[in-house]
Amino acid sequence: MTAMVLQAYQFALDPTPRKQGSLASHAGAARFAYNWGLELVTTRLDQRKAGQDVQVPWTLPELRREWNRAKHQAAPWWAENSKEAYNSGLDALARALKNWSDSRNGRRKGRPVGFPRRKKKRRARVACRFTTGAIRVLPDRKHVQFPRIGVVKTHESTRKLARRLERGTAHILAATISRTADRWFVSFTVEVERAIPAGNGKLSMVGVDLGVHHLAVLSTGAVISNPRALQHSLRKLRQLNRQLARRTPGSRRRNRTRRRLARVHARAANLRRDALHKLTTRLATEHGTVVVEQLNVAGMVRNRYLARAISDTGMAELRRLLAYKTSWYGSRLVVADPFFPSSKTCSACGWVKAKLTLAERTFTCEACGLILDRDLNAARNLAKLVVSVAQSGWETQHARGADVRPGRAGRTAMKREVGASRALGKTGTADVQASAARLGSAP
Repeated sequence: MTAMVLQAYQFALDPTPRKQGSLASHAGAARFAYNWGLELVTTRLDQRKAGQDVQVPWTLPELRREWNRAKHQAAPWWAENSKEAYNSGLDALARALKNWSDSRNGRRKGRPVGFPRRKKKRRARVACRFTTGAIRVLPDRKHVQFPRIGVVKTHESTRKLARRLERGTAHILAATISRTADRWFVSFTVEVERAIPAGNGKLSMVGVDLGVHHLAVLSTGAVISNPRALQHSLRKLRQLNRQLARRTPGSRRRNRTRRRLARVHARAANLRRDALHKLTTRLATEHGTVVVEQLNVAGMVRNRYLARAISDTGMAELRRLLAYKTSWYGSRLVVADPFFPSSKTCSACGWVKAKLTLAERTFTCEACGLILDRDLNAARNLAKLVVSVAQSGWETQHARGADVRPGRAGRTAMKREVGASRALGKTGTADVQASAARLGSAP
């Protein structure tokens, strides 16, 4: 079975100094168009509030029409860059305005979204998106082409994408250039004809219990260590931040320190991303069914004592990666209900403990006498959850999966456990230490 899926291919660029200037100019043009459009929208809103009958441009076509009327006066140098650069900034503004209005009217899920703010040169993400024009991967697999910028050398081979383009199984929809630290990257949004297997031939089921001390504990007994990329970079980050504070604003030494600081942050992010990709690929290819918990990560990071350690693991990113990798490799992802008492249930006899403090790292069953590590016991319960679902006739969905709700037995214990986990952001010092013990690290 084949299906057309959207897939991203990212490559590091190796531009010459002249090409670097052109890339930076296009990214700056996108930021300029965003700020120009935002100023126009706020001015029109103020005029309408004052009683004037004016039209407020809100969508991308309306913003583009206003830009085409005013670009000769607002930006006499506009012809130096591709029109896609300005379209990229206006498109970002239109999306931001839509998100704000949808959030205000209750049409957008999640936390409230504020009104768009100006993008500052030193703080905004340096990026520009191309959707039309000459967007190509050259046959030599060492160069790519963008509108107006021209041909740019890549730091790595583009053969993975070039092979699909040559076979006609892929079509480039857009290309986004971006700068992380002092390196340039290009990310191609590609429509790919991909073979989606009905199954991977694996009958094994694995439960995954996420944590901080260990990145994951599997029901098979395997323990995946947490790279703690940010934690191991803190000493260097403190040193560079102190250096940055002593530098004169606008000086060459300050810019050099700022680039060094950005490289440390980028390396930490790459190490974390590498560990998550390796783990999720291993789970999706070596097992037929993967069971994970539905964690309230947004609520957990509200605790200021644990927010950094929890964010350093990338729990939400791990679930997102599993969602599409299980569909690609023919496995199945099952997301356990947040009320499922994985830590309080005995994985041997099914007895549910009435109370399990967050500081207890070992589970002791009073019915059968089982003594087991808390995380391993939770992982085994998650793996057994799929068996109980299959026997009872409940259905689970492919890839993202439907939440699996447990039976009525133990429902009270589940609510107690979830209530304790949701209280992470409102606990005192003693509860914080207990929360840290449950997650496997001290605050």
